[in-house]
Amino acid sequence: MPEEKKLRQLAAGGCPVFYFYSTEGYLVRQAGQMICRVLAEDAEEVTVLDGAAPQIEQIVMAAGTISFFGTRRVVWLPELDPGAYSDADLDALCDTITSAENAVLVLCSAFAPEWGKLKLSKRAQKLAAHCRKLGYAEELAKPRPAELKAMLMERAAGQGASLAQNAADVLLERCGEDLFLLENEVDKLCALAGYGTVTAAMVARMGTVSLEADVFEMIRMINAKNASGACQKLQTLLRLQQEPVAITAAMIGSYIDLYRVKLGQKHGKNYSVVFKDFGYKGSDFRLKRSAQTAAHYSLAQLEDCLAILLELDQRLKSQPVSAQILLETALCQLALAGSNG
Repeated sequence: MPEEKKLRQLAAGGCPVFYFYSTEGYLVRQAGQMICRVLAEDAEEVTVLDGAAPQIEQIVMAAGTISFFGTRRVVWLPELDPGAYSDADLDALCDTITSAENAVLVLCSAFAPEWGKLKLSKRAQKLAAHCRKLGYAEELAKPRPAELKAMLMERAAGQGASLAQNAADVLLERCGEDLFLLENEVDKLCALAGYGTVTAAMVARMGTVSLEADVFEMIRMINAKNASGACQKLQTLLRLQQEPVAITAAMIGSYIDLYRVKLGQKHGKNYSVVFKDFGYKGSDFRLKRSAQTAAHYSLAQLEDCLAILLELDQRLKSQPVSAQILLETALCQLALAGSNG
């Protein structure tokens, strides 16, 4: 996120256009809200033009209207997609930005990532270059896990609470790296803690339910030779009415991640390369954790584990045996397979 101090300096200097773009819609909207708030302190109002391609006539009218109080209007396009315009309309938008004397334009664009990275189209590149030449344009990079944790702890501190380091770790595991969801979770947990200390236990007990995160925790218990703890976790999932087949599917997915990362390591490729080669979506944080767990296994052990899970899946769908018994048996077999080197 850009620093508010920097944005205030730019605004005070008469910067005519601000353009924020990213793969993260939450980030660009937050940046847009920040600069609009700063600009509105010395402007009459903020005109919001929603949609991927507001009509050029609307933008011209909003930017050209003279304020009754002699201040500059703020025109905010929070969902702009340069690719939704024709070449002629994009040229007209650039001309409008150049000629606007009575307004400051704030443009925000969120683009779908390609292989986890931002790749601007030619029209987006043209708009970004034009805005950078006239005023300010910035790509907002997705925060890394360490940066996310710092942001979450800072948000908790801003409410008079504290978020323990291990609690931040658990939050990322359960919620992924969705900033909007993470901030909502922090706010909820701070209230739960009475604005004291938010612990990992609170996150596990009251945080967003994530079957994948709970299953991965179960696998880490198996890896630590804590089969009884893994079985207790399984019982909790069943009490929460998680379907046995869904639990098994999540376990299979986690072990496939372990196998892929281990196979990559064998060929000298780290988890980031595996993430790209297998077309994973979102963040590579999940595979980073898998790489840490996979270090305790050999490829042969992981193949045995996948065979156990395949048999479990088949039995759940074909045998009239208690699903809990089948699952607990499989957990013990997985623990045994992981210890056989």
